[in-house]
Amino acid sequence: MITIDVTMWIHILNTLILIAIMNAVLYRPVRAVLKERKKEVATLETDIETFEKNSQLRLEEFDKKLAEARGKAKAEFDAVRSASMAERSEKLAAVRKEAEKEKTAGLADISGQFDKARGELQGMLDGFAGEMANKILGRAA
Repeated sequence: MITIDVTMWIHILNTLILIAIMNAVLYRPVRAVLKERKKEVATLETDIETFEKNSQLRLEEFDKKLAEARGKAKAEFDAVRSASMAERSEKLAAVRKEAEKEKTAGLADISGQFDKARGELQGMLDGFAGEMANKILGRAA
């Protein structure tokens, strides 16, 4: 059972003194360290937010420049391609024209040779006909 006497008052006084000493020695420094850490964390969080915003802006700027570079590269590629296609068409037309000339000249040459051969064969036709008639009729020439 609890008895109320002087020792109880001494224990209460001892507990209050212990609370005051622990507050001064332990709790206040720990709270100060925690408060300082909280400030530091808040500062780091703001720095992180700033860095994230800067990185996002730089990323957007990079994407924008990349899109511009791609557009320029595509335009230049298309210009070079169309120029090469035009040059190719010109060369192809020149080659076709030259081939057509050669074809026409070749056909004219062949036609001339054909007419010449026909003329020679027409000239020899009477001689061949006579020889064949002699062979068929059995006459020796």
